[in-house]
Amino acid sequence: MGTKVSYSSLEGTTDGYLAVPAGATDGAPGVIVLHEWWGLTPHITAIADRFAEAGFVALAPDLYQGRSTTDRETARQLVADLSRDRVAHDLTGAAEFLAARPEVSGDIGAVGFSIGGSLALWAPTLSERVTAGVGFYPSLPWEWVAPEWSGYAGKHAVIHCTEEDGTSTAAAVRSAADAIAEGGGTVKLYDYPGSRHSFFNDDRPESYDRVDAVTAWARTIETVRRLAPTVV
Repeated sequence: MGTKVSYSSLEGTTDGYLAVPAGATDGAPGVIVLHEWWGLTPHITAIADRFAEAGFVALAPDLYQGRSTTDRETARQLVADLSRDRVAHDLTGAAEFLAARPEVSGDIGAVGFSIGGSLALWAPTLSERVTAGVGFYPSLPWEWVAPEWSGYAGKHAVIHCTEEDGTSTAAAVRSAADAIAEGGGTVKLYDYPGSRHSFFNDDRPESYDRVDAVTAWARTIETVRRLAPTVV
């Protein structure tokens, strides 16, 4: 369904995967889909396709610039190699790219998983166009992604919390939620009892939970659908 695209970012361009609803002309919500530490894998592009099937124009940035892995140590190094400035420009560039699409109306949402979950919650602080962030089990340290949360004024956040990570009572989650609220935003926290990190990733049978994934998807769609001026 989707296709590879390039868009403006820091000192050049960044690649991504774009999925557009069949027959869409205007009035569609836009959403940025942010990958886990494995990179822009088929699992993430499939999520972008699911968003398109639900009526959204979805862009999944390739934050590793062509690299991906199934090895944990390699993934850990890929995260360590990320440039904060580059990622910030990739996110703001993604928002501008979506906003310029003729099919997109209204504001932009960001949805991410694990490290991408943290970045999705960061995105509303970077761009006025991004007015909602949905983080599935965010894992990056908050001091890395968002030392300043005032850009959340009037915006919304959702955090899907796993039991393995400490639920919504975990210190990092509470810190982010409090900072978003202090920055003028609203935040909803959802717990999934018995869940493991990456419960949404159906390529990871050791952690995937179909029931929780279906519930979290419905809550996510409800959040980002509100961004468009017309219901699709």
